[in-house]
Amino acid sequence: MDNPSTAGQHLRQLRRHAQLSQLDLALITGVSQRHLSCIETGRAKPSPGTLHALLTALDAPLEQCNRVFLAAGYAPRYTATPLASPAMAAIREAVSHVLHANNPAPAILLGSQWEVLATNASTCVLFELVGIKANAANELNLLTTLLQTGGLGDHLINAEEIRTVAWQRATREALGNPALAALLTSLPAPPRTELPIDMPPLVLTRIRSSRGELNFLSTFTTFGMPQDITLTSLRIEHLIPADEPTWQVMRAGYADYAALVL
Repeated sequence: MDNPSTAGQHLRQLRRHAQLSQLDLALITGVSQRHLSCIETGRAKPSPGTLHALLTALDAPLEQCNRVFLAAGYAPRYTATPLASPAMAAIREAVSHVLHANNPAPAILLGSQWEVLATNASTCVLFELVGIKANAANELNLLTTLLQTGGLGDHLINAEEIRTVAWQRATREALGNPALAALLTSLPAPPRTELPIDMPPLVLTRIRSSRGELNFLSTFTTFGMPQDITLTSLRIEHLIPADEPTWQVMRAGYADYAALVL
């Protein structure tokens, strides 16, 4: 069912998407299979505690959890606290620590629409190496600068590969993110590209810079067990140099940048 209207229909859709049987989900949550069946068909109304247990086991996005609680007749459980809020002070401090610790490798904090929320010094170094003003880094949208001409994507040696991977990832995320879906409609879709069958273990981000070719591995840091919608959308992308020449360029650039700033 594409547009579920009841809590039971939402749960059935989520369970099938997770490729779990009713028995599987019952064993994970401790809810009896019979009761779960009654909930899915609408013959029983789940308590808030039961809903929470089922949704947690199904790893449902928090915004979707709110929709299920509403469909069941309950108030939404999760809020989206602004990152600048005093309640997020510990989160901001943790992010700052991770970004700084990643130097001399670039690290970028991204929001739910791929907007750049914060960067470390090495990201500014990298952007300067490709001709993008360092002070503009925090004003960019990573998806936009990858896909549109005139942005970071123009400096990628393997632009088709990276643009295809980024588009596919963003498209998946947009299924539950209307704002991101709207952004995608304004961006040029990359040409349909068949990725090679013999793909390497990890796709490298290969950048053409004023110091030659730079190669990076990409990893992500997210918050474990988030209970706030804002936190579920935050992620830090780490661009880790994939070879010694790249490390050398980034170490030298970071040292020069730090000496200039300090």
